[in-house]
Amino acid sequence: MSTDEKKTLIVVETLLNDQSYHIEFNGFLTNHVKHAVIALHRLGASPQQIQEYHDSYAKCTTYGYGLEPARPSEHTITQDNWQVYFGQHCSFTSYCQFFDQKEKELGMERLLREYVPILLPGCVGALMHSTIHIGWALDSENRWMIIEGLAYMAFSYLSCNPDRKYPATQSAVKDTSALDSFLRIADAWEKDREALHRWLDATLTDNKYSASAGFHPELAVTGAQFNVAKVLAEGHPLIHETPAWIEKQDMATIWKGLYEAVTLLFMTKPGDFLILHLITSLHAMEQIANRLPIDQQKRAIKCYWTAMLAIIFSRGEVPTRAALEALHSQYKDAVDHEGSPMEGAEWEPIVARAMLEEEEHNPKLVYVQRLLWNRFGRRTLFRIAASHFTTPPEVPKFEDGITVGADRPC
Repeated sequence: MSTDEKKTLIVVETLLNDQSYHIEFNGFLTNHVKHAVIALHRLGASPQQIQEYHDSYAKCTTYGYGLEPARPSEHTITQDNWQVYFGQHCSFTSYCQFFDQKEKELGMERLLREYVPILLPGCVGALMHSTIHIGWALDSENRWMIIEGLAYMAFSYLSCNPDRKYPATQSAVKDTSALDSFLRIADAWEKDREALHRWLDATLTDNKYSASAGFHPELAVTGAQFNVAKVLAEGHPLIHETPAWIEKQDMATIWKGLYEAVTLLFMTKPGDFLILHLITSLHAMEQIANRLPIDQQKRAIKCYWTAMLAIIFSRGEVPTRAALEALHSQYKDAVDHEGSPMEGAEWEPIVARAMLEEEEHNPKLVYVQRLLWNRFGRRTLFRIAASHFTTPPEVPKFEDGITVGADRPC
């Protein structure tokens, strides 16, 4: 290992081990800075670039608010009560201390095998960011960040109800891939658009799913997160039925099909902020599943699939079959041939631009898509998707759960 590589690793490990900041800020936004550190490192950023990005993000994120200091915990988390406070957005520091001690007692592999299956249904919490935190920590093999990820999934836990049962439908059993399932669901939304929108509107406005009625009061100001919680609580066969490919295919085939399908979904609305999370959280879920027994790996896929559909349905913006099929036809055989003079020139500006981005989701997107490009035969689809950068949405400022304005104070 060169001297420069050693310097970079020291900076990366120091930043990933840092405990100065709370896992969220401005009420409900996730602290993404460690995800960015990993992505920038994997894209080849210098230690100075990584440190400068970290310090700049901590001072003022792209949302316009700086990170917040670590908070004291409201409760002491123990083996007896660790599930009691699931999803209550409290006691993050104590959850970290709990999992830290458990890892020292059990070792990392046993800790993951014993606790992750219990946490997995909560993977959609914080719009999949708890999943991202654990998975990207496993990717980087950083012990403390894994501990944080487990704590964050407990902190933000929102069950996707992966075991909810609906009367069996014949359509799902015919699906041979994730793309087949997307196309079937797209057909349903085109055929029954009015009925599905009525179902969504009724779900989102139902008084039983209001904070005043006691439904997830901790999510009342979060917008998208609150809507996802409502959709999952109400449930729908299209969300909760299990496609045949999850049960019948081997894991390698499942991952390949999911990455293609979710990337095509992203390409129907290039640069979409929310769908981008589905790509980076899929990478995370694979890292998590790889540490579990095979039966739990299939369950991880089911949890991801259910959570992903709930996120998509909550917006009422499902792409059409025609859009998905057109993109699939365009890219299914497109490959960046090895030795092509354009190949290196195509990736270099994308990577260079990603390392200059203030919006951390973009280097994460590029890192994952380049991994997929190398892994699945240099498919053009993944390179083109990597070039579609996103911008952060505008969010209001919150103090004690109350909206106090949309100014950007930093």
